[in-house]
Amino acid sequence: MKELKFLKENIRRQLIKEYLISEIGDAGFGGVEIQRTPQNTIVMLKVERPGLVIGRRGSKIKNMETTLEKRFNLTSPLIKVEGTEQPGLNAQIMAQKLARSIEKGWHFRRAGHSILKRIMDSGARGGQVRMGGKLTGERSRSVKYTAGKVISSGFPSEKIEKGFAVALTKPGIIGVYVKILRNDVKLPDDIKVGKIKLVPSTFIRGNEGKVDTQNE
Repeated sequence: MKELKFLKENIRRQLIKEYLISEIGDAGFGGVEIQRTPQNTIVMLKVERPGLVIGRRGSKIKNMETTLEKRFNLTSPLIKVEGTEQPGLNAQIMAQKLARSIEKGWHFRRAGHSILKRIMDSGARGGQVRMGGKLTGERSRSVKYTAGKVISSGFPSEKIEKGFAVALTKPGIIGVYVKILRNDVKLPDDIKVGKIKLVPSTFIRGNEGKVDTQNE
């Protein structure tokens, strides 16, 4: 029964995420965190442009809070908006931008390289863009572009930031995946070479002809 409860909760969180993307996708959706407190449910939104989410006198936020309470049964939802200082290092924002570019008619190769260049220009250690679907014809296929270092397995892969978005085109749906390794992430194979301070030695010859060494 516990597994079923967790499954239902994860499905509800995914539906909430899809609803928020449809409402504030133009603001640069960068992720959502849901925290429950004894009084209410805090919904923390990460966006590129907070002004588009708040709306005039907070009217848009109030409407979304009402929808979250009635449609998704959240207890007294309270939406908080947090701006993203570096959108180029947010995988979800980059995935959304890539999907919107494809929907506007950009060639998938041009759009993918453009997003990857923005990621690396923002200071990322590595980035990867993967697109799958009907890219050029009736048959579905996938392409992948990588720059820098991207870890795909093991414990370091958990530090990779991931984003996913969907582009709706006339031939069909194209899935967009973005991975980013931020510049502040330390990996096990990172090596830092420090400076070695050499201590000079003084040789003093004793009265008996022996040589003694003293370190300063």
